[in-house]
Amino acid sequence: GSLSEAIKKRNALYNEEVKRQKESIGRIEKISVEYKGIPKDETFIMNRHISTPYHVAQHINEFVSQKAALALVDGNKLWDFHRPLEADCSLSFLHLTDSEPHLTNKAYWRACSFLLGALAETCFKDNVECHLHSFPSPNVKSGSFVYDVQLSLGDWVPTKNELLILSAEFVKICRQHLPFHRLDVDPELAEEIFSYNPFKSSQIPDIASNSPGNKITLYRVGDHLDISRGPMISNTKLLGRTSITAVHKLDSELENMYRFQGVSIPAEIRINHFAYSILEERASKLNPARVPAALESPPLKQSAEAT
Repeated sequence: GSLSEAIKKRNALYNEEVKRQKESIGRIEKISVEYKGIPKDETFIMNRHISTPYHVAQHINEFVSQKAALALVDGNKLWDFHRPLEADCSLSFLHLTDSEPHLTNKAYWRACSFLLGALAETCFKDNVECHLHSFPSPNVKSGSFVYDVQLSLGDWVPTKNELLILSAEFVKICRQHLPFHRLDVDPELAEEIFSYNPFKSSQIPDIASNSPGNKITLYRVGDHLDISRGPMISNTKLLGRTSITAVHKLDSELENMYRFQGVSIPAEIRINHFAYSILEERASKLNPARVPAALESPPLKQSAEAT
């Protein structure tokens, strides 16, 4: 169908841009990266604009390279695991099991919303049109991660069984162990990539004008692309038990706008069945995030939220 054409087209554009950016790097410059953490502090000489925290982690040990969720650059900048480093820096790693997981939890929740968009876009038969609108800033306290989507369905209320199928499909995406890649691009290219989506296209100028260097930050997981300021976690394999708990039709000026909701626990964290069922129950109640309105780009928080 036309969606698979759009997916092919946007991935071709993205791949071309990755290649163009790689070629524009030119001569390789070395940077010094001071790793701080276990088993010991260590300095690594890496390649500027090419080496990522993941490459550094591979020099340290398998635990860090397989389990870290995010990097911290110079003690204060959250940095995606697969995002090339840009200068001499210090580097430490954040895990979902840290005693203070506030920052990694937000990146985890944001990544869950991103993947919920991937699911929504691909889970319907070709006769249902689906346009991703946006996802609100991750609010772990709200009890659910969210994606707002327009469907060509008048009044759909998913059955319990349909929610189980959605959950199984979501878990299938995660089991592919896909890395999260990010890429900053010019708004013109972003508009071309999202030309098939009226919401994203109309949001791009506004997001760009509020972004450093007037860029749009894209994320790709598998062949799914979306806009987000990030940061996101390193890989889908960090997701553990996950349920799609509800799809609520929203009372919005925009026609047939549905709020997909879910809950997820990191793979490293064990939780008993009863405790999880309480989380599921809570995550099925309508999430209080702002409802998308007509003829407006979402507030900056919504589709390109800051941390």
